[in-house]
This record gives sequence, C-alpha cells and structure tokens, in this order.
Amino acid sequence: MSQHSHLSFAFGVLGNISSFVCFLAPLPTFYRVCKKKSTEGFQSIPYVAALFSAMLWLFYAYIKTGETLLITINAFGCVIETIYLAIYVTYCPKKIRMSTLRMIVLMNFVGFGTIVVLTYVLAKEEEGRIKLLGWICVVFATSVFAAPLSIIRVVIRTKSVEFLPFPLSLLLLISAVMWLLYGLSLRDIYVTLPNVVGLTFGIVQITLYAIYRNSKPVNDEKLPEHKGDVIDITNNEIETVVPASDEKKIEVSVDIEIVDKKEEQKDEQAEEKKPKEQVSEVKNEKDNIDINKSGCEV
Repeated sequence: MSQHSHLSFAFGVLGNISSFVCFLAPLPTFYRVCKKKSTEGFQSIPYVAALFSAMLWLFYAYIKTGETLLITINAFGCVIETIYLAIYVTYCPKKIRMSTLRMIVLMNFVGFGTIVVLTYVLAKEEEGRIKLLGWICVVFATSVFAAPLSIIRVVIRTKSVEFLPFPLSLLLLISAVMWLLYGLSLRDIYVTLPNVVGLTFGIVQITLYAIYRNSKPVNDEKLPEHKGDVIDITNNEIETVVPASDEKKIEVSVDIEIVDKKEEQKDEQAEEKKPKEQVSEVKNEKDNIDINKSGCEV
C-alpha cells in the first residue's frame, strides 16, 4: 500500500469515526421522545434530508469503485436515520405524520429513484455517471452545510450561544476537516467541495461561540418580533412573560375599562329612575304609529 493510500485510509477512518458520532448525536432527543411518547413539536425535515444525503453518497460510492469507507459510514447513516424517522412517525401527531410520510415518499423514493434513472439514462459510461452523480451530491451536500446560516443569524442577533452547542459544532468541524483531507488525498473534487463549505461554516460557528460565550443575551426590547411570545417555565408552571415596556400600557387600558364600566352603570341607574308616565307616553306614541301604519297599508 502506497503512502497516498495510507493517508486516504487514515483520513477516511477518522472521517467515519467523527461522522458516526454525529449520526448518534440525536439519540438523547429520540430517547426523550420514546419516554414521553411525544415529538414535542420538533420537525422531521433534518432527518429526511440526512437520509436522502446518505442514500446519495451510498449510490455515488457504489458507482465509483474503491470507496469502501464512504459505503460503510453512509450505510450506517441510512440505517440510523431510518430508525429516527420510524420513531418520529410513531409518536408525532396524525396531521404531521401524513406530511412527514409524504415528504419521505417524495424525496427518498421518488426523488432518489429519479436520480438513479437519470444517472443511467443520461450517462452511458462510468466516468459520465460519476461526474453527473458527483455534482448532484455536491449541490445537495452544500445546501445541507449551509443550513446553519439561520442559527448563525440568531446567534449574532441575540448575542447568545444558547442554540449553538459547542461539542456538536466542534465535532462537525472535525468531520468536515477529515473528509476534506480524504477528498484531497484521493483528488476527488466531489467529496472535497462540500467539505470546504462545511469547514468554512464550522470555523464561523466556533468563532461566534468564542465571541459570545460569555455575553449576556440581548433584551426582548431589541427583538420586537418575539415580544409576548417568550415562555417562562418555573416550578412546572407556564407563564407568558410580558415585557416591562408594555406593563404601563396594560395598566392604562385597565383603568380605561374601569371608567367605562362606571359610566355604563350610571347610565343604567338614570334610565331606571325615569318617571313611569314618560314610559307610558312613549308606549302610546308607539301604538299610534302602529295604527297609522296599518291604515296606510289598507
């Protein structure tokens, strides 16, 4: 075995180990789902996308000979993501279950089947198939790596790393580095390019963590779109947290309502004290009007 093969094998094994741990990262979440028998409102899209990505890379490794290390990790990925989705579908609400199953069928059956057919129809030679399928893998893997953009935006806006767990970010960074080196050692551009993007976003996330790890989150006043939506859970009680700037507005509105009620009560008392004669006069006038109407109709 040459030095080149030794390097690629070493990077591939390290990439398998790091990706293996990444695949196992959601285990605590799904353990909680099984224990509570509820998905607790989280979405299935990341797991459907992860299964689709593993299927693509498994097919790529099958088309391109000698990619045993890609086959091992992505075969494990297909198995573990299928288990995650099975648990999710079991415990999610009925409406979400149907939408999840529809998404699985469209992406992992129809979408993947279409890619397989197009790969064999549009490319007759093995080299052409590798190129076509490789670019499909690059596009999808790059979009998956770009998914943390929303988390990065939240971290910058809130100046909080609450939604940016350091261990997972570091692990994803290590995985991207290993697979980048693996792709470079094999001169495989289709493995290299997505992991360049993954490495970039990984460095950004680690940098943001270093900047904001000791920072206090911004006040709700700087995030108006979230006012009144914050939930404070203490002692098993759920309370809506009202921003301090809105407390005065609530007090003023309550005072106005009290004044209005007092005025209504005064009006009702005044109406009750009206002389009965006035009421009878009004009644007589009403009767006269009814009589006149009947006469006109005749």
